[in-house]
Amino acid sequence: MGNTKSSALSKDILEDLKLNTKYTEEELSVWYQTFLKECPNGKITMPQFQQIYSGFFPDADPKEYAQHVFRSFDTNCDGTLDFKEYIIALHLTSSGKISQKLEWAFSLYDVDGNGTINKQEILEIVKALFKMINEEEQKSMPEDENTPEKRADKIWDYFGKKENDKLSEGEFIQGTLENKEILRMIQLEPKKVKEKLQRK
Repeated sequence: MGNTKSSALSKDILEDLKLNTKYTEEELSVWYQTFLKECPNGKITMPQFQQIYSGFFPDADPKEYAQHVFRSFDTNCDGTLDFKEYIIALHLTSSGKISQKLEWAFSLYDVDGNGTINKQEILEIVKALFKMINEEEQKSMPEDENTPEKRADKIWDYFGKKENDKLSEGEFIQGTLENKEILRMIQLEPKKVKEKLQRK
């Protein structure tokens, strides 16, 4: 009896994930089996998550960015991701609604978790993001955003904020929805990650 429970997804979690993601019961069941093979205790730790991310970026250093992504999805702050947190992370980063993605983006950029974003936090995430971009991609960027500092300045300017101001979640979401440039510059998932996540 104990074995079947550990190898099958609970009905409550299954129903919740079917309601809140685009995945089918079959997909979720298959992913759960794979998840248990890789994480027999049912939890992914930060180093494991960083390792998964590193597989997507053999020519870059995604560890810092992966750490922020992990933090933003560790909703109960226990230092691990369970299957539900992991699937919601996959869903939001690959196919969630724009409003859901922006709520998640806000939590990603709100590094200290105090409910607002300052310019330093934007710079911290942009720096982590730049570590995942190869030199070729960096060279093709516009001159005024080809370094983390320039890009953070540009994002902050688009929001019309002074150096020491703070952004609320509402301002962040509204500003990003109203300005496609901000949306492009805070892009959280490079294309190849999206493609790999969707194929999984």
